Amino acid sequence: MVLRVVRLGSPRAPDEGTRIGTVRRPPRGVPKAAYASQDWFDVWFPNLAPSAETMKLGQAAQTPAQWAAFARRYRAEMAAPEHSHALQLLATLSRQANLSVGCYCEDEARCHRSVLRVLLQDKGAVLAPPAPGQDGE
Repeated sequence: MVLRVVRLGSPRAPDEGTRIGTVRRPPRGVPKAAYASQDWFDVWFPNLAPSAETMKLGQAAQTPAQWAAFARRYRAEMAAPEHSHALQLLATLSRQANLSVGCYCEDEARCHRSVLRVLLQDKGAVLAPPAPGQDGE
């Protein structure tokens, strides 16, 4: 069993399992009934998305120092009990079922999912390696 970190809207991998959208907002212009069939996500779980303020910090990051500030702030948010418990749940499920988490960003290395990958790994998740060209953090 394995947990994949994916780009939402990309074609699903074989045996990917349930796809969980860890984004603040669902995709624009897509009816709820089409989220899964269009490979966005099966379940929307904004609990693991950065806050709006933190997301803006990440989107504006142009230097390694600015990106590091975003990553620190997002990690601090995910350290809150409700987020930490959600991370632990996904890590535990990854040892028993295939599932995936993701975001819309094209480049995982400049997306909260690179930090999310590390957080899940720290909780003991069984993770698939990053997609080719995506180094994570």
